[in-house]
Amino acid sequence: MRQIAIFASGSGTNFQALVDAVQAGTLKANISLLVCDQPGAFVIQRAQSAGIPAYVFRAKDFENKQAFEQEILHQLEIEGVDFIVLAGYMRLIGPTLLEGYGGRIVNIHPSLLPAFPGKDAIGQALEAGVKITGVTVHFVDAGMDTGEIIAQEIVRVTNGETRQSLQDKIQHVEHHLYRTTLNHLFLTTGH
Repeated sequence: MRQIAIFASGSGTNFQALVDAVQAGTLKANISLLVCDQPGAFVIQRAQSAGIPAYVFRAKDFENKQAFEQEILHQLEIEGVDFIVLAGYMRLIGPTLLEGYGGRIVNIHPSLLPAFPGKDAIGQALEAGVKITGVTVHFVDAGMDTGEIIAQEIVRVTNGETRQSLQDKIQHVEHHLYRTTLNHLFLTTGH
């Protein structure tokens, strides 16, 4: 069974959906570690409730990105992590982790990439007035949401859509798309 680490920076709704899927037996993986760069993030409480160890750090406590990524790499090795799953982790992954886990880092993004990369994709979609947005699962590379796309699913934007209503629709799609895509990925990769 795949040993995964989930990286998150916020409330952890996708983290919780993955925990629930593992507990229900619908995600064939073991969540070995939460990595969080925000000591006050609610996702840490979610990890504690699920009995999942957490490595929590503040980037400013390290000399540079290489230094904190080297420490993350050490934590991943201790836990025997096979894959890194980003779930609302708001930092670009740097060369240290990319070299250690190349082709084994995935991210979920709340748009149909390449449209609306980066922060606030939902707000970008609403401001652009699009009628269709969606969710993308992709491999992580050195760019901002530029890695190879693994899966996408459309979310329709209705008249009078609010940020909250669109976010709710997108999160609903994210929760099942991430699980199914990860299961497929774990079955088809030789790592």
